[in-house]
Amino acid sequence: MTLAFLVATLLAMSGPTPGPSGPMPYLTIGRLHYDGGGDWYADPSALPNLLSAIRERTGLRVEPRERTVTLRDQQLWSIPYLYATGHGDIHWSDSDLVTLRTYLERGGFLHINDSYGMDPSVRREVARLFPDIPLVDVPLDHPIYHLVYDFPRGIPKIHQHDGHPARGFGIFLRGRLVLYYSYESDIGDGWEDPDVHHDPPAKREAALEMGVNLFAYAVGYAG
Repeated sequence: MTLAFLVATLLAMSGPTPGPSGPMPYLTIGRLHYDGGGDWYADPSALPNLLSAIRERTGLRVEPRERTVTLRDQQLWSIPYLYATGHGDIHWSDSDLVTLRTYLERGGFLHINDSYGMDPSVRREVARLFPDIPLVDVPLDHPIYHLVYDFPRGIPKIHQHDGHPARGFGIFLRGRLVLYYSYESDIGDGWEDPDVHHDPPAKREAALEMGVNLFAYAVGYAG
């Protein structure tokens, strides 16, 4: 984990006491505004609900809403958890690939959630991002499935999509999980307001619990 992310995490966990130059900083999630035509803005209530769950269930100080960022924004470097979702095509330019690779190498974390229809372009772009590192199933004993809540079978399945089992794929750099790809789960839909998809409470709870684990790993166990 880079010093910037580590300091931000420690401050966020230290409580509401103001520092000498003002209140302690808050952590948040960056919603990635990507090119390619996909609806990067999908599930608008998802991330505020996840951030609320993180705030209520952990000691982390988080903002009430996510920040929308591109790979050309300077604020990218202060965001420990980057989230990309949608239903269509995702594309990164060559310069975006350099930036994203550097962000991940320096301690950042990218979660890609296929809300349905992203899989071909996600696999293409991840192969461009790390051509020599395979996208692999994240082992079920990995901390991401056990940090705060226990998921011995891996990521929960929230929506049916094509009816395949939910899977969590990852890219590892020097043993650290830097990219997590949730496939055939649509965990982001499970974070949405209850009246959006009318998911059973148990499924919505499982989605939020897994989201808490993902964020906890990104800010505290990523290095």
